[in-house]
Amino acid sequence: MDSAANITVFTSGDLRACTNDFHQNNLIGFTQFGKLYRGRIRQGFTGTDQVRDVTVKVWDEKSAGCSKLMHDEFLVVKEEVEFLTHPTLNDYPNLVKLIGYCCEKEVKGVVYDLNPWDTLQNLTVKDYLNWVQRVNVLVQLAGLLEFLHNKEKPYLVLNMNASHIILDRDCKPKLFDFGLISGGIIGDMTTPKKQIPTSIGFVDPFFAAKGGRYWHTSCDVYSFGVILLGLIAKRGFELESVEEPQLGLDNLVQYWAKKEYKPNCSLVHRGLQEDWSYVVEDGTAITELGMRCVEFFPTNRPTMKNVVESLEGLMLLQRFGDARPNKREKTFHGM
Repeated sequence: MDSAANITVFTSGDLRACTNDFHQNNLIGFTQFGKLYRGRIRQGFTGTDQVRDVTVKVWDEKSAGCSKLMHDEFLVVKEEVEFLTHPTLNDYPNLVKLIGYCCEKEVKGVVYDLNPWDTLQNLTVKDYLNWVQRVNVLVQLAGLLEFLHNKEKPYLVLNMNASHIILDRDCKPKLFDFGLISGGIIGDMTTPKKQIPTSIGFVDPFFAAKGGRYWHTSCDVYSFGVILLGLIAKRGFELESVEEPQLGLDNLVQYWAKKEYKPNCSLVHRGLQEDWSYVVEDGTAITELGMRCVEFFPTNRPTMKNVVESLEGLMLLQRFGDARPNKREKTFHGM
């Protein structure tokens, strides 16, 4: 891992120590391929004299998806380290910053320089995020996807879902799972990755119907649309239920939205409509944008560039300032 020359190599013992032996109290949530924990690095470990709050992600080789990725048992760690330390990517504010990794047979994990609040999956249905914060999260995530899609060899995240996005203490979203990523420096999607189903509830039904043989950046647009609709309607489902085949379509926000949607209507949760910053026209506009993102046929969906432009056109942003990802100092998450 030549690209990882400036990051720390941890042992499995180090990861156990900083998470209190992966204690349940430090568990933030589950991902498609493993678990996410809060941690604290002891004094002096990284050359500083202060205790450092971090986020630790470990892969669970017993999970169905992870077992298929382990045809090269260290490849998942290698690819993530290469991706997050690449000079064209490592400064982007909505990608996690890597401190180090553990690549042992017993434990495979990474440590992020991130004082975590919670995953977007856990926060979507709760009352902690107001309307301004939800819109700001969407603007930043849209900017991240536009940034990744706009490369000479576009990156395809494919596994973009609310359980793979974490908010820091400043309410800034960070993408932290790259298990199915392809394009750019990673290269074409490998056969083992093609055999792994993407996260239920966020999978593009058009490409899934084709057996997963071909994927496109419009798949990320679809997943973003699901995240958008969930955030504005305060709807989601528990990740633990994704293995249950009886999970009804009505439990998925995009199918609920298609049943409820009528032209020029708003699917924004009633409680969010009462927020002081809510603008009626914005509710209609952002609902329509979400519905376009989850269109069945990819040609009917906007590009992420179109999505960013639509979000920037909301009256909320016109009133309270520019929240584009390249002007992060002007965001308004603290309002």
